[in-house]
Amino acid sequence: MNGWLIVNGFLHTKKFSELTDLFLLAAKRCGVSLTVYTNCEILVDVQEKIKEKPDFVLFWDKDILLAKFLENQKIPVYNSSEAIRICDDKRLTYLALQEKKLPIPQTIFAPMTYSTIGFNQYDFLGVAEEKLTYPFVAKEAFGSFGEQVYLVKNREELLAVMKQSDSVEFLFQEMIENSIGRDVRLQVVGDEVAASMYRYSENDFRANITAGGKMKDYTPSKEECELAVKASHAVGTSFAGVDLLFGKDGPIVCEVNSNAHFKNIQTCTGVAVADKIVEWIIKDVRK
Repeated sequence: MNGWLIVNGFLHTKKFSELTDLFLLAAKRCGVSLTVYTNCEILVDVQEKIKEKPDFVLFWDKDILLAKFLENQKIPVYNSSEAIRICDDKRLTYLALQEKKLPIPQTIFAPMTYSTIGFNQYDFLGVAEEKLTYPFVAKEAFGSFGEQVYLVKNREELLAVMKQSDSVEFLFQEMIENSIGRDVRLQVVGDEVAASMYRYSENDFRANITAGGKMKDYTPSKEECELAVKASHAVGTSFAGVDLLFGKDGPIVCEVNSNAHFKNIQTCTGVAVADKIVEWIIKDVRK
């Protein structure tokens, strides 16, 4: 069996290259020939037909147009272009989760405006302020590693965040007090939780490791495992990193990551996540 691993041609940091190495080692252990291509090497030529197709594509990027192009060639793509699209936009993620009636923080979207115009009035913020009350969380719709997530304590701080950002796509969420500075990351593969870790921070309301958080091995409850798998299925992923918050009445889904950086959870738990993903893909292709 042979596959392609698609990565982004403009990302050259160790954080990304080490995942490529883990996938290559996993493929070798599973007896799969895995060839790495960047999205700069395989361009979308709409009329082109790929002559030598792989058995599958492990798509470790967010170039959803390329993923869709490969799907149109009848090549199995993991994760699918639609799953990546939904996970990449946090607003679509929460709509998908709400459609399946899964527990999420109370969430309000900022109205759509154009990037050339921006927000030239802020009357709509009154709705979020009334329903959520300060302090609450403001998020850019697109972002990774917790870097576009802000805790705002008043209108002045919220306006500062929105005016300083290059984004015009925002959402606002209630702050889950029981989960300030802590959450759980569960790595879902297929219908199972392959690994999980507890993330915590003593200095930040975010628990992301990239934002300075710490981690330790964690044994999730049955409820947490079931919720994580349901969340992964809700957005259409074959594998995902699901972040859960500690709600007062049970776990709450915070985010679902289609291209989750699993190096930390693999280091923390000793579980070979890359192997789990490759093994699952092989079984799915052979169905």
